[in-house]
Amino acid sequence: MVSLIEINEERGRRRKRSTGRGERTNGTSADARSTTPSATTSSSGNGAEKMRKLLLGIGFWVQGLRCFPWLGVNFFLKDGLKVDSSTLQILQNSANLPMVAKPFYGIISDSYYILGQHRIPYIAIGAVLQAISWLAIAFLSQTGISFFTITFYLLLGNFGASVVEVANDAIVAETSKQPVSSKNSKPSSSGELQSFVWMASAIGGVLGNLVGGVAIDKFSPRAIFFMFGIILTIQFLVTIFIHESSLNLPKTSSSGGIKKQLSELLAALRKPEISYSIAWFAATYAIVPSLIGTMFYYQTEHLKIESSVLGISKVIGQVAMLFWGVIYEKYFKSVPPRKVISSIQVTMAVFMLSDILFVKGVFRTMGFPDSVYVMVFSGVLEALFFTKILPFSVLIAQLCPPGCEGSVMAFLMSSIALAFIVSGYFGVALASFLGVTGNDFSGFPLALLIQAACTLLPLYWSYHVPDPVKSKTNGKDH
Repeated sequence: MVSLIEINEERGRRRKRSTGRGERTNGTSADARSTTPSATTSSSGNGAEKMRKLLLGIGFWVQGLRCFPWLGVNFFLKDGLKVDSSTLQILQNSANLPMVAKPFYGIISDSYYILGQHRIPYIAIGAVLQAISWLAIAFLSQTGISFFTITFYLLLGNFGASVVEVANDAIVAETSKQPVSSKNSKPSSSGELQSFVWMASAIGGVLGNLVGGVAIDKFSPRAIFFMFGIILTIQFLVTIFIHESSLNLPKTSSSGGIKKQLSELLAALRKPEISYSIAWFAATYAIVPSLIGTMFYYQTEHLKIESSVLGISKVIGQVAMLFWGVIYEKYFKSVPPRKVISSIQVTMAVFMLSDILFVKGVFRTMGFPDSVYVMVFSGVLEALFFTKILPFSVLIAQLCPPGCEGSVMAFLMSSIALAFIVSGYFGVALASFLGVTGNDFSGFPLALLIQAACTLLPLYWSYHVPDPVKSKTNGKDH
């Protein structure tokens, strides 16, 4: 065998000298050189894929599980600090302020490496900040608890969560663009990875709501905060033992820094079809007054609905979102996004009108239990607020110029977060104007009617959203 290899190598050297080209030699040595690296690359690719799924699976599962402690926050504020419904809703929405700065976190992680890595260190930092915030709330003394203290730690926790989400989303985006290194290697499928992280997040949401509803009856909110803090600590420990090189992410250059990244984002946002679409979509949330805090008090204080029922309601909402992902992929992906989003908006208004009948006790007189209505209709309505994000994300992906998808998507998510905050404040102002409090719900039906009307209002400006599918059919390019 050795002699054959030497003969083939000598033939290769002669051929190179005679032709002036570095052609590949024929024979056993060539087969050995071509087969071994291919096998190594395939093995390395499979190992990197497993590490990515481990990191992202835990990350998105914990992201979905965040509903677990937040259900405890509602009861902690209502029963522990005795805050009213308006204050509860202000805190819920104000705590989401760190989510608005997501594009900035993305630009920083793109521009600055930590110990030669630019994704995993940010995930670790975000996880430890969340763990500190929830464990601090769990161990605060009764005299040290105040509305402002809780607000600070919730802001810190959401800051950490937003940093983790941006880093995880960036890994998914980078992996989906990674080229196949070998014909024997399994190609990177963005759809497969997206489905995987969607499932991980949905499972976390279902588990968090299901366990959270039961845990509220058996444990104190502090115990729930402690349990979630331990889960975040585990996520941090797992993350720091993973090196970014094991994920086989594409190498990117950070030359240009923040200024370059920001200029690319601004260039994309100067396109009217992108800026107008995002502005319209954010408006579909911002101009609709959120009455979630008022509804929570109505269900728990006035109707005495148990926390387990609220947990099941949110589980049904998570399951509905999971089914929506499958249904959209199969039946609605080819439908213009504007038409899908408008249909969802109308459906939301119908559910809000149904809430009016619920508050007036119409369903109760028909023999339909309040708990059943809360489990099914309230859960589905809450899910509807998020289902329209999927078709709009598809639209933005079609409109976005190549190379800045990640930053534009981060800007979109931050716009939605800001719109939710404005919606929450709008809801507090509306409830206060109509005299709706935690003890007086006489003006609640009118507030729900105004909410339904505001939900239909953005449809008048839906023409600002382009139809890229139709345009491509007509030979135009947006």
